[in-house]
Amino acid sequence: MQALYYIAVLIFGGLIFARLVGKLNLPDVTGYLLAGLVLGPWVSGLLPESAVSSLGIISQVALSLIAFSIGNEMKIDNLKRLGSGILIVTICEALGAFFVVTAGLILIFKSSVSFALVLGSIACATAPASTLLVIKQYRAKGELVDVLLPVVALDDAVCIMVFGIASSVARSLTSGEELQYLPMLLNPLKDIVLAVLLGAIAGFVGAHVLRFLKNEQSMISFMIASIFGLTALTLYVDISSLLTLMVFGFTMGNLQGTTRRYQQLLDPITPPIFIAFFVLSGADLNLSQLTAVGALGIFYIIARVLGKALGAFLGTKKAGFSKEVQKYLGFTLMPQAGVAIGLSLLAVRILPAPEARMVRTIILAATLIYELLGPLVAKLVLEKAGCIESKKTLKAGADTAAMAYNPPSTLARKKAKLKGEEKAKQLDETEDK
Repeated sequence: MQALYYIAVLIFGGLIFARLVGKLNLPDVTGYLLAGLVLGPWVSGLLPESAVSSLGIISQVALSLIAFSIGNEMKIDNLKRLGSGILIVTICEALGAFFVVTAGLILIFKSSVSFALVLGSIACATAPASTLLVIKQYRAKGELVDVLLPVVALDDAVCIMVFGIASSVARSLTSGEELQYLPMLLNPLKDIVLAVLLGAIAGFVGAHVLRFLKNEQSMISFMIASIFGLTALTLYVDISSLLTLMVFGFTMGNLQGTTRRYQQLLDPITPPIFIAFFVLSGADLNLSQLTAVGALGIFYIIARVLGKALGAFLGTKKAGFSKEVQKYLGFTLMPQAGVAIGLSLLAVRILPAPEARMVRTIILAATLIYELLGPLVAKLVLEKAGCIESKKTLKAGADTAAMAYNPPSTLARKKAKLKGEEKAKQLDETEDK
């Protein structure tokens, strides 16, 4: 019963705060996160720490649905048009954050190389959830969105690869063991290949099964069971669930002859799950972490954004994308959450205890800043790039839609009727006089 009460609090709180921040023209996801902060254990305590930790399944379900949606939104035609530039951009933005953070920690703060490598590799990670929600809320479209979606999808794979190599080097440095080059490269690559294969096979099978399902109830039940089952399998074999679900969605969305009704059926059930997830994420953000990170944490927060922006600029310029994409893409990659927090937990196995705790504290504090500012920055950047229509344009679009709904003949009849009523009224007034 308590779990149901807390879920109700999550959803009601998210709806109320989204309405409040909407009056300030802020994205809904910012309201969800603020709701979590206010309702969570560190402010009001309406959601105690035990409740936040016990509702972790909501986060896993939401992330799986978000990963599936990202993959499903990517179209092969768009990727062919964008070409190999997407891979160049993803590698550049990820490595940009890695090199700027790692170099700064070593040169400015004189940190150990192992500590700098681990924290720098975690800086590669980007959380797609809040950015995707902003795109959906404002129906953002354009070249920047077309580039952003595949970049955040591939970012997870690049981050896993970089972290695998960096952590192998860091482990050798701290333990004094000889560096094993082959395992250092093959272990993360093996996980990526396994995730891609599993997602592709599941997508191929799922697309063919859907052809035999005729009613909507069967379709939606099959899709939910597939997403949940695939997520459970990735957790069991310890590979990236995000990458697997993205490939699953991409495969299903691009196979010829596959009905896309399943996406229309999924859309109505995802909003309450996403609201609960983001409010829960806000409740998990501990404000006291901000005071503990010091100059090192502030440097990480700024350096990672600068590294992403610089890397994305160089990558998009090299790939020949437009000036809007070159200028703005890096700032849409600000959010960082689940993957980064998960990798920070692995730091315990690699670094000495004090350094591992520092990594964890910095990542948690950075997550707080990125998740609160990220959606707002994403909205502003998408507006600057012309991907979000202004309210005036949206109103004009609504008027056009109304015209399409009401044929000219119907509108003409209404106008004629109004004119007739006005003339009759004028005759009555003349007779009275």
